[in-house]
Amino acid sequence: VINPAYATDDPGMLKLGGIYRSQWVGIDGAPETFSFFAHTPVSERVELGLSVIHDEIGGVQKENNITADFAYVLPLNESNKLSFGVKGGLTTFDSNLTGLETNQPNDPAFQNINEVFPVFGVGAYWFGDNYYLGASAPNLFTSKHLENRQGLVKYGEENVHYYLTGGYVFDLSQNFKLKPAFMVRGVQDAPLSVDITANVLMFNRLEAGIGYRIDDSVTGLINFAVTPQIKVGYAYDRTTSNLGDYNDGSHEIMLLFDFDLFGLSKGYDKSPRFF
Repeated sequence: VINPAYATDDPGMLKLGGIYRSQWVGIDGAPETFSFFAHTPVSERVELGLSVIHDEIGGVQKENNITADFAYVLPLNESNKLSFGVKGGLTTFDSNLTGLETNQPNDPAFQNINEVFPVFGVGAYWFGDNYYLGASAPNLFTSKHLENRQGLVKYGEENVHYYLTGGYVFDLSQNFKLKPAFMVRGVQDAPLSVDITANVLMFNRLEAGIGYRIDDSVTGLINFAVTPQIKVGYAYDRTTSNLGDYNDGSHEIMLLFDFDLFGLSKGYDKSPRFF
């Protein structure tokens, strides 16, 4: 979703996933997000993907991002690879501002907005069997949703978001592995966002861990491999800023599906995917 260069190096595997997030439960009109993604290698060096993200805030604002992803993988040596990716598609943005309660009924500044914006993003991804490091900008285009209308200079705009991600797997024993990871997100005129997580993978089946977003929230997460092809995950994060006094936290549910389309996969027991 955030890096079009992400590649799995699993020939013949079609990977599907979905994440539902209910944010800041207890606040009227709190955000909800649903993400769907699918990707598969189509040759030794090319991987294709599809991403769909639906955001909704209080029934007033709805946004859909639909993008296709292309990644080209360069082998560096037997165990390391570097991929470059591009993402292209569109965003539909709908705001029903006339449905808001205002101090001035029929305020002409509160109009309905229905617009479509192009999306073009880039990324790079350096990875091996037990680590990854990625950099990306999912959308290089900026968009303004209401400009120079009814005397308003600007209602809102979307600036370029930059992501830096990384993770590693440490073997604690034959059946226990430690997986620290991080994500840094930057955007103009907003504080830098830094996420740090540490998961423990047990018997290649059960994974549990904690996460911390600096000056914002703390997270507990768990996922379970129901079968080698199906994983189910859940995460709960609690806001540590002042906003935490007004909500009951955020919930996420994740489903991952792996399908061996042509019997080409290297096999889960022999070479499990950690990321």
